Amino acid sequence: MTPPSSRERRSGWKKVFLRTHCAKETVKFGEQLGKLLRSGDVVALEGELGSGKTHLIKGLAAGIGVQRSGHIPSPSFTLIHEYRGRVPFYHIDLYRLATGEEAEELGIEEYLGREGVTAIEWADKIAALLPEELLWMTLRYVDLRTRSIQLVGKGIRYAELVEKLSRGGGPVVDDGRRSKTHAPKSRAGGSSGSRRKSKNGAHCSEIRWNLGRRY
Repeated sequence: MTPPSSRERRSGWKKVFLRTHCAKETVKFGEQLGKLLRSGDVVALEGELGSGKTHLIKGLAAGIGVQRSGHIPSPSFTLIHEYRGRVPFYHIDLYRLATGEEAEELGIEEYLGREGVTAIEWADKIAALLPEELLWMTLRYVDLRTRSIQLVGKGIRYAELVEKLSRGGGPVVDDGRRSKTHAPKSRAGGSSGSRRKSKNGAHCSEIRWNLGRRY
C-alpha cells in the first residue's frame, strides 16, 4: 500500500508500526483491536502466505466475541465465512481469488460497510473495490517467529481507532527505523509481566507494550 502523503495525513490518515514475537502475541494484538471494532468497520489485511494474517483474524474474532475463534480456518476454498459475535463478523479470504472481476461476481462489495465487521485477507487483490475509509494492515516477516505489522487508519474513524490503539498499548515498538521494547521495571530492576519460552527457546512476551508512532 502506498504510504500517505502529507496532504493525506492532514485529511485523516494515521499510521503506526509494531512487532509481535510469536503467534500468541499476534492473536493477542488482534483481540485488543477486535474489542475496539464496531458495526460497519472494514479491516483490510495484506501480507505474504504465512505472515500471520489468519492468526490476527482469530484475534479479531475473539475481540468481537466470536465463540471458538481459535478454529477460524487458514486459506480454503470458502471465500466468505460469517460468524456471530456481539456484532456479525465477516471473514473474507481471497487467497484463491484469481481476479477482481471474480470478487465483483461474488458480491463482496455487499459486505463492505454493512451491519457487522468485515475483515479481508489478501485485500490488495481487490483494492479498487474497497471503500476509501478503512483500516489497512500490512504484515511482514522479520524472522522465523517475529512479524512486523503496519497499521494505516484512513479516514477520521480509523485514524482515531489507530490513535486509541497507540495509547492503549500493543506488543512491541517498531518505529520503522529501529525496534526496542518498553517494559516497565520491577523494583528488583527486571521487567514486569511474565515471559514464556517457545519450543525453540525464543521468548514470547505476555506484557502490555507501547506502540511506536512514526507520524
